[in-house]
Amino acid sequence: MASPPPSGENHGGFQDQNFQGYANDEQGAQQYEDPAAIQQQAAHKKKKRGYAAQAFEVGSGANATVGGQPLGTPQAFGAPQTEPAYGGYAQPDPQQAAGQGYQQFSQGYGAQQPPGAQAPAYGGYQAPDQGYAAPGAPQPGPGAPAVGGITQGMGGMNLGGQAQQPQAAPQARPVALNQLYPTDLLGQPFNVSELDIPPPPIILPPNTSVTPSPDANCSPRYFRSTLNAVPTTNSLLKKSKLPLALVIQPYGSLHDDEDPVPVVQDQVISRCRRCRTYINPYVTFLDQGHRWRCNMCNLTNDVPQAFDWDAAAQQSVNRWERPELNHAVVEFVAPQEYMVRPPQPLIYLFCFDVSYAADSTGLLATMARTILDSLNRIPNADRRTRLGFLAVDSSLHYFSIPKDSDENGETNMLVISDLDEPFLPIPADLLVPLSESRQSIETFLQKLPNMFQNNQSNGSAMGPALRASHKLISSLGGKIVVLTASLPNVGVGKLEMREDKKLLGTSKEGGLLQTANSFYKSFAVECSKSQVSIDMFLFSSQYQDVASLSNLPRYTGGQTWFYPGWHGSRPEDALKFASEFSDYLSSEIGLEAVLRVRATSGLRMNTFYGNFFNRSSDLCAFPAFPRDQCYVVEVAIDENINKNVICLQAAVLHTTCNGERRIRVMTLALPTTTNLSDMYASADQCAITTYFSHKAVERTLSSGLDAARDALQSKLTELLQTFKKELAGGSMGGGLQFPANLRGLPLLFLGLIKNVGLRKSAQIPSDIRSAALCLLSTLPVPLLIRYIYPRLYSLHDMPDNAGTPDAETGQIVLPPALNLSSEKFAPYGLYLIDDGQTQFLWVGRDAVPQLILDVFGVEDRAQLAVGKGRVPELESDFNERVRAVVQKSRDYKSLGVGSIIVPHLYIVREDGEPSLKLWAQTLLVEDRADQGMSAGQWLGMMREKVVQ
Repeated sequence: MASPPPSGENHGGFQDQNFQGYANDEQGAQQYEDPAAIQQQAAHKKKKRGYAAQAFEVGSGANATVGGQPLGTPQAFGAPQTEPAYGGYAQPDPQQAAGQGYQQFSQGYGAQQPPGAQAPAYGGYQAPDQGYAAPGAPQPGPGAPAVGGITQGMGGMNLGGQAQQPQAAPQARPVALNQLYPTDLLGQPFNVSELDIPPPPIILPPNTSVTPSPDANCSPRYFRSTLNAVPTTNSLLKKSKLPLALVIQPYGSLHDDEDPVPVVQDQVISRCRRCRTYINPYVTFLDQGHRWRCNMCNLTNDVPQAFDWDAAAQQSVNRWERPELNHAVVEFVAPQEYMVRPPQPLIYLFCFDVSYAADSTGLLATMARTILDSLNRIPNADRRTRLGFLAVDSSLHYFSIPKDSDENGETNMLVISDLDEPFLPIPADLLVPLSESRQSIETFLQKLPNMFQNNQSNGSAMGPALRASHKLISSLGGKIVVLTASLPNVGVGKLEMREDKKLLGTSKEGGLLQTANSFYKSFAVECSKSQVSIDMFLFSSQYQDVASLSNLPRYTGGQTWFYPGWHGSRPEDALKFASEFSDYLSSEIGLEAVLRVRATSGLRMNTFYGNFFNRSSDLCAFPAFPRDQCYVVEVAIDENINKNVICLQAAVLHTTCNGERRIRVMTLALPTTTNLSDMYASADQCAITTYFSHKAVERTLSSGLDAARDALQSKLTELLQTFKKELAGGSMGGGLQFPANLRGLPLLFLGLIKNVGLRKSAQIPSDIRSAALCLLSTLPVPLLIRYIYPRLYSLHDMPDNAGTPDAETGQIVLPPALNLSSEKFAPYGLYLIDDGQTQFLWVGRDAVPQLILDVFGVEDRAQLAVGKGRVPELESDFNERVRAVVQKSRDYKSLGVGSIIVPHLYIVREDGEPSLKLWAQTLLVEDRADQGMSAGQWLGMMREKVVQ
């Protein structure tokens, strides 16, 4: 949630959707992964099996004419795409048109597609009948080489000797920035593969950085701007109607070894005396290298004497090899002055529901088994990690766990029924070191499910339990991990059942998305001050008031995970939670952290969005710093900028799980411009969508769903009108002009408006909607884009190499992604829809028996079980490839993000359960559904508004 500087409103959460008979669900987002386009190979090397009968209209398979790109080859801006055709179902009539899918080649960022020769077709599963030759499709010419990342020649630098400093370049003349390629949104429609293209490159003048390192500027994986060319004046920014905001994701994975960042171990940290900027690749050295000029405020600072000296080796070092001068992302080991107290240990206090609801669904048993199996995964390298356990029903149940060295020690349960002022019995024994009490903890977890197996209590004193938990760990700080299947109904923080179906879909629905009890926000702020973070794992088939409970993680740097209708007796439910909870416990989170963003003089951090608390106007406080969330900062231009390059620097001061105080620093350099065309040509559509996703959640919670949807529609109209007036000569002709690099923005906005969190519908329970809003305000960019605009893959006719490891990278090759339209579906097809939280395997109503047999191992489609499930492991090459694609699609590590989510897979028969089918269809963003427009209607309405 947005926080005007002083107060700080933030939010987030994680949800998993369940099929509960209502046809609504989360929508998904795109990834940064290169499209799994197919390497050219000789067609027909092996016999294909036909998954389509002759009676079907052939040539209309989704992959018949949809192209891709060779893996690992980013498309150049302004260059034509290379799109091989994939042979799926062949045509008996060679004179017939080559397919009804995506017939027009996607224009490569505004460039005209040259005519090309026929490309060889790639075999999918093809009918062996005579006349069913795989169709080819016209090919564009070879694509232009990809645009390089940052053009900054470092000629003339002598980096070999220590005494010789690189020449500080004078203020360079402005260089040519990204070229603007207008495109017609109606005549050259968006192709989903464009979401895989990197943002417009950041083009800096030569000699901008002090070293020629390719890592001198920050990767968009960690730190990106909505504009890769920044206006020099606030008036130009206002004129453009584009937002200037930063998207920050300091960590790219849950574990350090999967995302190594250079670490400066010598504790020599050079910072500007005035603005406190950390030395970085964009400073300027003066006086033979004895001083450096700050690239933010221009103050001259002394270089520390130890900067060129290795104290451990007792020898001089080459300055130009120091990580902080070569890498935009670097981590410093902090000296003593960065600590107000000794680094805190990692503490997990499990506060769990033991009421009848939790025991009867198997939550208690599954939780205990997962913690037991994950004890080795909990970070404990410094052997200081502590665990505590507090059970909750209508009373509080403390557990005093002895150390392993105490031979006669036994775990004692102490029950407290006075909930008004719960006291702590023998506090020292309630938080036990994992290393010293490992065996006792294991014994306790093995016995825990049986302790409450006959519990008939329906009470949930979660409010008093939270207060008691805070009292227990507030002197040290740590994480309170809440697992509950009940609505808090006893004591402080008591909540009422307020779900009213009559309000759903009305203007009053927004009230259900706001907190019902002020306790949850005020208590969260109190926790933040004590370095206590709260994570919520919510399981219920009944109303649970996610809107109120999600305030606890929102202001403490935590997260909300929602498992609607969860039951441990279903293997899919138990495995999903166990996998996610185990990964959660293994994550190397930061502790007692603060985030601050600095910028070149003239720029100011204006508003912050995310799960944290604003301690001051520019300082965000995180009792715990997660690795699977992103944060958005809105930037204001207070003074005119007279530099060709501006810099932004985000720094996260934190304690690692191993008790080491560190600062992670990320520096981003961007060119400035006085031209509107440069701004539009350098705008990042995924970062812009992330910014407006956070804004929409804030607007929903403050003003309601209608206001949020209207604001998104108005902003898109405003951008299209501005582009028409200022850059398209005021004329649209019969089309709708917009930059090619923003061609996906209208459909991303449509996907956001149709997302389960914002969609206009009277069928979406408020808990489902609240959990979706948590996702929309915390997901890292690749997962957010997939949540808003899900992935669709055609499996029955996928290329031969799809579902197999790539020869060079070893990564599983995915089929080409398709636009989210029912027009892409053949009635005999097999499709995967993936929004990052849920996967659907769609089986067409005319799917041939051989396809069903090869994939699912049953001979008749009617025997196919629908709903939550999995693809069985069969002795079939095609089955193995389908399973590989399903698994690869949910592999988020390849997207450069950390995530614990394991999506449920739902098997959907087109002629099966209607509500399940309808739920899957809500992910088809480009179709008309419920009260939402189709993509064609949406763009048509936009054009009408623009030409008015």
